[in-house]
Amino acid sequence: MPAILSAPSTPATEIQRIFDLQQENYLHVGKSTARERIAKLNRLHDAVMRYRPQMKEAMYADFKKPPFEVDAVEVFPITGAIKHTRRNLRRWMAPKKVPMPLAFAGSTSWIRYEPKGVCLIISPWNFPFNLTFVPLVSAIAAGNCAILKPSEMTPHSSALIKKIVAEIFDENEVAVVEGAVETSQQLLELPFHHIFFTGAPSIGKVVMKAAAENLTSVTLELGGKSPTIIDETADLKAAAARTVRGKFANCGQICIAPDYVMVQEKVKDEFLKILTETIREGFGDDPLRSDSYACMVNDRHFQRVKGYLDDAVSKGAKVLLGGKLDATARHIAPTVVIDVPEDSLLMQEEIFGPVLPVKSYRDLQEAIDFINARERPLTMSIFSKNRKNTERLLSETRAGGTCINHAQLHFYNHDLPFGGINNSGIGSTHGWYGFQDFSHARSIFRQNFWGPAEALKAPYTKFMEWAMDLTIKWL
Repeated sequence: MPAILSAPSTPATEIQRIFDLQQENYLHVGKSTARERIAKLNRLHDAVMRYRPQMKEAMYADFKKPPFEVDAVEVFPITGAIKHTRRNLRRWMAPKKVPMPLAFAGSTSWIRYEPKGVCLIISPWNFPFNLTFVPLVSAIAAGNCAILKPSEMTPHSSALIKKIVAEIFDENEVAVVEGAVETSQQLLELPFHHIFFTGAPSIGKVVMKAAAENLTSVTLELGGKSPTIIDETADLKAAAARTVRGKFANCGQICIAPDYVMVQEKVKDEFLKILTETIREGFGDDPLRSDSYACMVNDRHFQRVKGYLDDAVSKGAKVLLGGKLDATARHIAPTVVIDVPEDSLLMQEEIFGPVLPVKSYRDLQEAIDFINARERPLTMSIFSKNRKNTERLLSETRAGGTCINHAQLHFYNHDLPFGGINNSGIGSTHGWYGFQDFSHARSIFRQNFWGPAEALKAPYTKFMEWAMDLTIKWL
């Protein structure tokens, strides 16, 4: 495996200098036209396509990410977001006229979407290009300046992100700041107009607390324990294939990965048989040698997931498949675990790695109660041919997003909002929803000529009381 770089730290004085430049420039950038914003997006699109080979090299160096996965889950979401935004931006930016009550005849009202100003985008290591540039697309579309803080855990990718941004943007508009926790803390002390953070719920709380000091609005894309429910009517082969794809891509280091499976007990044995066969078909008998399989990003995360697995086994869980580890290469084979105690770390913490607990349930209420006893997840997958079961799961649980008879694909539809709820996130991104989160909806009222509201002034006569009574009852 290539040697891992150490990410440099941007000095505090440099951070302040860049922030000040953007503060001086954000009103000018905010006046940019749709044509000018689209031109910026085109530059970003062309740069991503130009640096596509280097993106694959950087991701392989950071955690052996297969080149195909870089195209599928890094490049494609970025180029898709840019194309979708280019097609719709003029319509999004247009003023939205709203109806006026009859009591305010003679006036008009509309909504004007204005950029928030200087935004901070803090992105994670698991999809460094995707989760840096897709929010940036929304920030640019809305007319903002932005400072990007990619993760220090993927230094090759972060260095390339900085190179790309410096090549196509002036730093008083978009700039990259590198560093670790101390750098993030320095950034969070600044009075940004909006903060977009993707990462763990525990860090999301830190970001939100820091933002509160400056009354800064936030978008938090977090995570949690996302369930997959498989009932007795499901197509088990499809459920297994789509769960494997969703769970073990990126070595399981995905916020919307199936964190655990709940399968109806009548079909549990059959599902487990198909599941293990599917994993072997995809990654071979020795997944640690597979060219289609990544590794853990660093030793700390390797030891964390190993610790979860060891804890579960020590409490009686059984490893049905996998469990093979290579600490030197930070490899953990795709692992399926059954009979997992509820008090084990595997069932208490977000796994964020290639270990999949599988539990059974007798009736659907048992599955619903299990899900609702935990924090609201970022996503949920439902595999069922029974519409009543599907509707019951949708109406009696809460989740940021849901896939029916698939896993994760809602993320790739730019017409859908992507985001969590409560512990799994605040706000939404992608397409119009990302544009909206990076914008302020400014309400505007204009009086065009005399209207009934003009009569509502002192002194308050009996006639006015009668008119107000009429207005309350009928208008």
